[in-house]
Order: sequence, then structure tokens, then C-alpha cells
Amino acid sequence: MQVQVNKEFRDYSESIFFGLNLRQLIFSALAIGVAVGSYFLLRDRLSTETLSWLCIIMAAPFAILGFVKYNGMTAEKFVWAYIKSEFLMPTELKFKGENKYYTMLEESNNNTGKRGKKNVHSKKNS
Repeated sequence: MQVQVNKEFRDYSESIFFGLNLRQLIFSALAIGVAVGSYFLLRDRLSTETLSWLCIIMAAPFAILGFVKYNGMTAEKFVWAYIKSEFLMPTELKFKGENKYYTMLEESNNNTGKRGKKNVHSKKNS
């Protein structure tokens, strides 16, 4: 007997703070930390507009890692699957063409004992 579970129940994640789950909360905190840290480190060297764009660019990867799923995998699982498939266990797929008609013809010739056409008419020495 098989019990079906609705999809929305399988994708359930517990919200901890402002509707975010623990993973999203941690990566949001990291993004905020990187943005604030880069602001205070670079505020004397860059203009305000340049610095604001730089803070956004530096915080974006952390925000993306917390919220994006690809094929049902989180970012860490996706990166690990990519590393495994490309570096740890790479396989080289080669195409080898096969002529099925020729293979069947060879098998039928081998089964009947024919190895090809022979010259039946040969010149007789007189």
C-alpha cells in the first residue's frame, strides 16, 4: 500500500525568524555582515555610490546561497555534486557507431556457413 503525500508537505521547512528557516537566516546574517564590514573597511577610500554598489556585489553571493535551490538541491549539495561529477569521478563518453544491418547480415552469413561470394565460374586449364 502506498500513501501519497502532497508536494507542499514534503517541501516544508520550519520558519525561525521573519519567515526564514535556519539556513536562510544564517546566510542573510553573513550577507549583512559582509556588506557592513566592507562598508566600514572601504568608506575612507571610495565614494559613497561606488561603495554602496560594492557592498551589494559582495553580499549578493551569500544571499543567493541561502535562498536558491537548483533541481531540489541546496547550493552546497549542488557544488559538491558538480565537483564529484567534473573532478573526482569524470567519465568520458565516446560515441561508437554501429551498423545493425551489417551486423545482422554477418550473423546470418556465419549461421548459414557462407563466408561471402566465391567465384563459381573459373577458367579450366585445357
